Order: sequence, then C-alpha cells, then structure tokens
Amino acid sequence: MSVCPTIHLTFPQWDGGSRQIRFIYLMNLTSFRLTECPDQSPAVPLYLGADLFCNTDIRTENHPKHHAKFAKKGLATKIHFSSVFRFRGLKVPTVNNSLWFYSVQGLFRVAFEMYSKQEQLAVLENFQNVWKSQINDSPLEMSYSLSMQLDFTPSSNMHDASSKHEKSHPGLCRISRESEDVDGSHTGDTSADHNYCVFAKQTPHTKSTQAVFAVRKKLEHLDEKLSLNTQGCTDYLETILLLLENIDQCISGRLEEKDVKDTVLALLKAKDWGCAYSSSLLSCIGRWLGQQFHAANNSISHKVEGFKVHHIEQISDLPPAEELATELFPEAMQTLLLHWMGLSEESTLVKRHSEYPILLLILEFANHNLITGVAHVLYSSLICK
Repeated sequence: MSVCPTIHLTFPQWDGGSRQIRFIYLMNLTSFRLTECPDQSPAVPLYLGADLFCNTDIRTENHPKHHAKFAKKGLATKIHFSSVFRFRGLKVPTVNNSLWFYSVQGLFRVAFEMYSKQEQLAVLENFQNVWKSQINDSPLEMSYSLSMQLDFTPSSNMHDASSKHEKSHPGLCRISRESEDVDGSHTGDTSADHNYCVFAKQTPHTKSTQAVFAVRKKLEHLDEKLSLNTQGCTDYLETILLLLENIDQCISGRLEEKDVKDTVLALLKAKDWGCAYSSSLLSCIGRWLGQQFHAANNSISHKVEGFKVHHIEQISDLPPAEELATELFPEAMQTLLLHWMGLSEESTLVKRHSEYPILLLILEFANHNLITGVAHVLYSSLICK
C-alpha cells in the first residue's frame, strides 16, 4: 500500500508595501493552481482571509465570525484542502486543513470597510483590472474541497506563466510550490512553518516599514476623528498640539529636553489623576524619579567627599543648610522635597529657612552621604537600635 507524499505549498503573494496578501486560483470545484495559466479555462483568484484581516481592528479570535458573515454574501469561502497539502508560513490544524479565502469582490469589501484611505487606494490601483476581469463571477460557495493541484509543470514553464502574471499584477512576488518526500522530512529550517498570519521572514526593513505604516494609519485615524468631533476635544487642543510638535521634532531628530518637559507637564495637568494612595501614574513617576536619583549616587558621593576634604578644618562650622543642599545635591531632589513639604511658596520664606535643616537631613540619609554632625549622630543612634 503506497503512501501519498506530503506536498508543501508556498502561496504566491501580492506585495503592497505595508500589506502582503497571499492567494490561489480556483479552477473548479475540486482543483486549484498557484500560477496563472491563460491557456486553460478561466480561473478565479482567491485571497487569503488571514492576510486581509491582518493589521485591522478585528481581533484574531473574531476572524472566523467575520469570515462566516462574508461567506453568507458569497464573498468568502472556507476551502478544505486534501490532507496531502501543507502550507509554508501558515499555522493550519492538520485535523481539518482548511483556510478562509475571499473573492476579489470580497477583497474590495474588506478594504473599504477596514483599511485606511492609503491602503484602499493601493488596493484600488492594483486590483481594479482583476475586479474588471472577474465582474461576471458567480458568488462563492460556502465551502470547497480541493484535492488536486493543476500546475505540476516544469520549473521553466512555471516561471514563464508566473512572469506573465507578474506583468498583469504589479507588486506580485512569485513563489513556486515545493514537494517533500514521503514522510515530510526535509533539511531546511521549519521553525516558521504554519505560523498563522505571520510571514516566514521579517527583515529589519520590513519591520521598519510596518512601524511607519502603523504610525501613518494612527495619524490618519486621528485626522478623521478631529474632523468629525472638534467640540469634544476643545479642552485638550493645546496639549494635542504639543504632542504633535514633539512627534515632528522626534522624526527630525530635534527633540529637546525643554519641549519634553512642557509636554509632560501639560499631560499631567490635563486631568485629575486620582488619589495619591491609588494612582498608578504617580507610582510610575515615583519609580522613575527614584531610579534617576539612585543612578546619580556616585557623582553625589564624589562631590561630598571633595567637600569634606576642602572643609576638614571647618567641619564644626559648616555653611547654612540651604547652601549645603544647593552645593552638594541635584536641584531636582531639592525641588521635589520643597514642594512635598509645602515650602515652595515665597510666603513661606521664614518657615523654609527654619525647616531646611530637615530637608538637608533627608537628602543626606536618602543619598547615603552624611555631612553634618546631626546626621552622623542620628544615623549612629538609628543603626544601634
């Protein structure tokens, strides 16, 4: 009893820059091709549903529900392939070996319902000839069972047929079929096999292109949102403008600390962020500040040691607490504590002068750099206990 060899297929692919769409040709109720053959009966191009829905707002787990909705309209179909066929770059359960595909009419419907304007334009420019040639196609059946691949031709003939198809379909990347031995083993890398909706190789250029596309799509979405609802965001327009200016500076490599400061402050003041006991934003800011201050410890220690050497003869007659704090510790640390302790206003100058020694003690303890005699005594007392 002979065993049918496993046939590993790599679908041809239309490459539209930010979007790649794999496809096949449906020849009849039981057969398909991966290459176009003008000499045979007209074929119906079908486009992989997983690729059509990639980078849309539809969650992956909801894809089958949407595919079924389009199938009821004759725009999509579920194709059950014979078990001898396996697919490179797609994760397909062996138990059913089925995939969703769309007609070119279905492709246009998905594009105009889910894609950005630029993507819609790309689809229109690249698939209008296909749409015209398939204008009289009947609606798709709900499902097909395909057991025969018809393009078992020598590689030179496949290349000729595919080359013709490339001319009529701009952006097409030709990929030939591959056949494996009886047990399906092969020496190539199989780590990317059957990876649903993910292409086999992601180069840095591809990732960068996809990231740029995602940014452009988000900006287009924001543009549409602003044009439809200007009243709802009136209070935040200045903050939005600051963010956009930062984006512009970031793209051109001119982002400055002052600009970031103004934007972050505007965001923090945009609304009431909740109670100090439960605000995740405050916790995040506190964590970040703590990490920055901790990273400055070595430079603070170096400065304190230099101060002690210089004042070794005057250790009992040190400058006022405010002068010491200003000379030895980062301004940001003092600013944080002054506002925390309610000593930032001009009206509290007297109180500020009297409580600055406390602020200095906090800075000495927090930075593990003791300067004053009081700090040394208190530290020894606390450690002994």
